This record gives sequence, C-alpha cells and structure tokens, in this order.
Amino acid sequence: MYTKKTHHINVIVEPAFLEDQSLPSDNHYVWAYSVWIENQGAETVQLLSRTWKVRDANGMVHEIKGEGVVGEKPFIAPGAEYHYTSGTPLTTPSGIMEGTYHMITQKGEHFDVEIPAFSLDSPYETAVMH
Repeated sequence: MYTKKTHHINVIVEPAFLEDQSLPSDNHYVWAYSVWIENQGAETVQLLSRTWKVRDANGMVHEIKGEGVVGEKPFIAPGAEYHYTSGTPLTTPSGIMEGTYHMITQKGEHFDVEIPAFSLDSPYETAVMH
C-alpha cells in the first residue's frame, strides 16, 4: 500500500495486477487500484476533480483529467473516509501512477491533495519499478 497525507487528507492506494483482463501477447496489461481518502481534518470537504499522470515502462506519460472519481463528487466529513476502485491499462508490463485530487472546503476554499506515486507491477516485468 502507498500512503500520502496533504492538508489533513490521507490518501491510501493499493494496486493489483489483473491477470484475467490482461493479454501480454498483445501488449495489453491491466491494473485495478483501490483508493481510500480519509478526512483527518476539522471540516467537511468535497472532491471536485482529479488529475492523474500514468507513466509506462518506456517513460511515456499520459495525463488524465476529469470531474470527480468513478462518476461521483463525494463529500467527506471529518473522521470519515471515501473508498473507490478503478483501473488502468498499459501497453507495457509495468508503470507508475501519481496524481492530485482537487477539493473544496465548505467555506469555498480550494486546495489540492497529492495522490502518492505507486507502482504498477506485473509478473511479466523482470525489473520492478518503485
């Protein structure tokens, strides 16, 4: 698991290689990643959007921006957490993801929360990226 805390928001990520959805002979590798967003602050926050940077084993970077996560813009109360699972494909057997959640407080203050960089490792890669 990978963890990073920014502005009293703790983000935990756990990636998993999906063998059954991957087809190495076609350079198609798929991962799921589960994310827990814990609000350790004193006020409710809302996740408005996200920016991801996905880097494959060849160093190619793909940036993904969008509203919310998995079709939701969750409110996270103090002491609460929000959990979701998503996925990403790559054309290489390993890579790295990292990103930012763009959030807002109930007072209307915008802030960013860093998503920790995490490895996308498969059994088809001899060297593990960290």
